Amino acid sequence: MTGTALDAPGDDTGVSRRRPIVALVLTGGGARSAYQVGVLRALAQMLPRARNPFQIIIGTSAGAVSASVLAAQAHVWRHGVAGLERVWSNFRTEQVFYVDAPHMVRSGAHWILSLMSGGLVLSPPKSVLDTSPLRALLGREVDCGGIRRSILRGHLRACALCATSYASGQSVAFFDGLPQLGEWSRVQHVGRRADLTLDHIMASVAIPLLFAPMKLGGEYFGDGSMRQLNPLSSAIHLGADRLLIIGVSSQRGSGVDGERGAGMPTPGEVFGFMLDTLFTDQIYGDLEHIDRINQLVRAAPQTRAVRHIETFMIAPSVDPNEIAARHIADMPRGLRALLRVFGGRPEVSGQQLTSYLTFEAPYTRALIELGHRDAMQARTALMAFMSGEPLPSVVTSPGITQVT
Repeated sequence: MTGTALDAPGDDTGVSRRRPIVALVLTGGGARSAYQVGVLRALAQMLPRARNPFQIIIGTSAGAVSASVLAAQAHVWRHGVAGLERVWSNFRTEQVFYVDAPHMVRSGAHWILSLMSGGLVLSPPKSVLDTSPLRALLGREVDCGGIRRSILRGHLRACALCATSYASGQSVAFFDGLPQLGEWSRVQHVGRRADLTLDHIMASVAIPLLFAPMKLGGEYFGDGSMRQLNPLSSAIHLGADRLLIIGVSSQRGSGVDGERGAGMPTPGEVFGFMLDTLFTDQIYGDLEHIDRINQLVRAAPQTRAVRHIETFMIAPSVDPNEIAARHIADMPRGLRALLRVFGGRPEVSGQQLTSYLTFEAPYTRALIELGHRDAMQARTALMAFMSGEPLPSVVTSPGITQVT
């Protein structure tokens, strides 16, 4: 199958087949999000024409960064993918947060003085890490105004960046899109129309404790994964009937460490486990929910309250923890020191947390190559999914979850 199938006519009767509304859903994952860039690079090669295949783009946490780039360059989405690959292939940790000795010493001293004085001498720091370098990088690389232009020029139906309100506890999908798309309100989940800005991206990526919350309007927001009980619902509310989800956690990876003993996990291991839960568990739960709804639609096709949604999720065929373990030496000294504080030597017990925080080129390039390889192995199914054709009855590629 080729990219031309996206615009293929319908059957021999001459009736045009409606082009499916395909949404791209990019989950959170810190440095692991480099894997998503590899999958996108493969898709750009499979679909060589410049037309954007995703009418809706949803991003959460680190996925919000890539989502905003692709949405802003929807008219030349392959250029957007190339730009993402350029940045992720040459990443350095100091482009995301400060890890040099002076900053780490000042941060540590601030925490100690605050704790010892009960906050009287110094108020508690806003976060463990200072993400000023990330804001500067995104300011150079992301044209947020391009998202509105993509919508006005017909290259994009909608883009949503997800964050969590510390005031209301709700998961909020800030979206911009076609005029007919309305806001929504569900239990713990709302959709708000907004002119998407750099502040929305920074709010979405604000991992609790590690990164500082971002103020939007009168509320402070943090990482979009925190209260995201139904992470796929934003795309459905915006009109998608096919969801391509790119995850960052291996389906076979579970627990703190599958090969460790039964001893007490370190704080670093617990925090890494928390990030896995934050970025992954809700996605698989939502996929099961969609599967149950699809079964209902098939059993009662006259039902109008719900509609059939097809999903295709691709996730790493190799556990990113294993890849991170091979790149411990590439980490800056300051980051290695921080991980020792969290939970001992990173090469022994901190690989899970390391896999989320190592924004270093050798590691991110390895994840990009893995994503590219996984997507190319699933080429036939991916092309069928993108074109709206029936999917193969069985998909055997590793890391693939399919609900039809």
